[in-house]
Amino acid sequence: MTPPRRQRRYPAPEPPPPAKPAKGGRQKNPERLYVVAGADEDGARAALDLVTLVVARADPPPSATPEQAAVLRLCGAPLSVAELSAYLNLPFSAMTVLITELLTAELVQARAPIVRQALPDRSLLEAVMHGLQRL
Repeated sequence: MTPPRRQRRYPAPEPPPPAKPAKGGRQKNPERLYVVAGADEDGARAALDLVTLVVARADPPPSATPEQAAVLRLCGAPLSVAELSAYLNLPFSAMTVLITELLTAELVQARAPIVRQALPDRSLLEAVMHGLQRL
């Protein structure tokens, strides 16, 4: 026969549950976004949307923040702001501040994407049709 277990008069507090990792298996960085985006002195931002293409014009200078250097390294080929936001795991608002700083320093160039016409030109379709009829 085993003796009864003694119970504590004051139960020990339960340890907090472990933090759940974010998507991708790592924990989120608790830094505030204003630390990443830097001081926004005048509040002016470039007119950017999610499909604006950004391409680097120069290598990252030694004075660049890690986020700015990452944007410059990624933008060797044109990337949209949405892609940059996803790759760096930053929200669109922080990306606009970062890209605005890089635009004012003339380290990147931003342009609207090339929009294709919804319908082909009628004269082109007629020329293709006449060419096919001649065959």
